Amino acid sequence: MIEFRSLNKLSFHLDRLIKGRLWLKVIIGLLLGAAIGIILNPSAGFLSETSSLRIADWLDLPGKVFMRLVQMIMIPLIFTSIITGIVGNTSENLKTFGLRLLLYFIFTTTIAITIGLVVTLILKPGQYIFDLGGFPNSGKSQIIPDEQTDLIGNIPNAISNLIPNNPMESILTGEMLGVVIFTIIIGVAITQLRSETAKPIIRFSEAIQKICMIVVSWAMMLVPYAVFGLMAALLSRTSIEIFLGLGYYMFVVMLGLIILLAFYLILILIITNKNPFKFLKAIREPQLLAFSTASSAAVMPLSMKTADEKLGVSSNISDFVIPVGATINMDGTALFQCITTIFMAQAYGVELSIMSLLLITFTVVAASIGTPAIPGGGVIILASVLQSAGIPIDGLIIIIGIDRILGMFRTAVNVTGDLTACIIFDKFYGTKLNTNAIINKS
Repeated sequence: MIEFRSLNKLSFHLDRLIKGRLWLKVIIGLLLGAAIGIILNPSAGFLSETSSLRIADWLDLPGKVFMRLVQMIMIPLIFTSIITGIVGNTSENLKTFGLRLLLYFIFTTTIAITIGLVVTLILKPGQYIFDLGGFPNSGKSQIIPDEQTDLIGNIPNAISNLIPNNPMESILTGEMLGVVIFTIIIGVAITQLRSETAKPIIRFSEAIQKICMIVVSWAMMLVPYAVFGLMAALLSRTSIEIFLGLGYYMFVVMLGLIILLAFYLILILIITNKNPFKFLKAIREPQLLAFSTASSAAVMPLSMKTADEKLGVSSNISDFVIPVGATINMDGTALFQCITTIFMAQAYGVELSIMSLLLITFTVVAASIGTPAIPGGGVIILASVLQSAGIPIDGLIIIIGIDRILGMFRTAVNVTGDLTACIIFDKFYGTKLNTNAIINKS
């Protein structure tokens, strides 16, 4: 067995920030940013529109730097983290564990989309947007053409395209699913090498991890200022009427996320017989950091540390589940994409048949797996989902205005889903993979 230093061991870079109550600073920055943003908004009458936009550009700077830093190190961090988990397991374990993990992620994503469908179809948030004038050309009845059913014929091609023919292209374009599959193939191949041959590769990967963690710690120091600036810039540019007009839509998304969170807690209670409220208390720090950063990738080291030390999960489990989950397990994002798709269909008067809803479900499952683990990644992929369903994408301009706020909540739910998967799979595979795993789960 090749030894590899677990990524959670490197999370000491974040300890100082956590002890310094980073989450409290973020909440203060959020509130102050909201207050400043309202004052800077031209509708408040203190500044002209030109002056407000110029100030907003400068307020955006810390947030842009933070996002760039996260995007810069995301792929190498995920690459080395997945290799860590694979190298720490035997090939026999990977055959059963890896396949069941993928099936579990598809199951939870499907449940998240189902929750989104039911909540949106019952509450119908799109029907209340007409009087607010939120969407251009809304209310024009459209019917999705039958040609959309051709999507089923593309499934074989979609499956074959999962394997990237040019890994460098996937890396350069940020196609995370291709990067993950390439990394898994390389990681499995490394386990077949002789120890002396694999050792230089392992040491190099370990060095890359350490470098990434240092960069992450730098990025985390910017978080309170980034949140302050992004919130202030958002509210200074966006009309308060848009928030009021889309308030019911935001409520529906929040309700869906709460139901999804309750589903996770039920899984933990039934499958692991653990107290779900103690579980929530144990994962508070990763949730708050995920809420602050709106990036699953940036929270990976802290999630691993929490899984190992507070949930008692075997490091072999967390080393594999967390990085894979951060890239393909986007339940909160899938729920958001589903609700937004149906919401926009309702707003534009697009009639959705049962087959159309099934196709939307399939498309969202596939799209959420490839969603980048970065702020705003959900909206980027959402455009392709809307196009596949025959729904105009013009309304995305309004959704982008409030996406940052919704992104914080859905990222916290995404991280909760990853940690839920850790504790569930540790029950069945933890003792098999690591007999020294911590047993005391508070």
